[in-house]
Amino acid sequence: MGKRKKSSRKPAPKKRREALDTTFTCLFCNHEKAVTVKMEKKAGVANLSCKICGQTFQSGINWLSAPIDVYSDWIDACEAAQNGEPVPPGPGVAEDTYRGTAAPPKSPGAPEGRVAKEMNDFIEDDEDAEGEYNDE
Repeated sequence: MGKRKKSSRKPAPKKRREALDTTFTCLFCNHEKAVTVKMEKKAGVANLSCKICGQTFQSGINWLSAPIDVYSDWIDACEAAQNGEPVPPGPGVAEDTYRGTAAPPKSPGAPEGRVAKEMNDFIEDDEDAEGEYNDE
């Protein structure tokens, strides 16, 4: 005995993702769809500019960033400036914590350091070492 045949069901429609905005309202002149964001992901920089009042903002980005992220960074920076707080860096901007100096450049004829100098004096004598030990 087999199972009863169910009526065939149509597959459920896929949910559409709503596209995120790429143009925004300017905080300074309040014009709608006047602010555009240009993202240079390879350089890790995004530039935000208003077509009406000319206001600009630059932010660090990473590979996950979207234009809405840059716009929200701009809003945060404006609020921080208004409150007199320091502006935090963007998500793609890492603070440089290394405070040392760079290594001196190597000259073409110089040996490659202390180990190379020690190895120049080393004489490899494999044949003598094998002669001292007999496996018999």
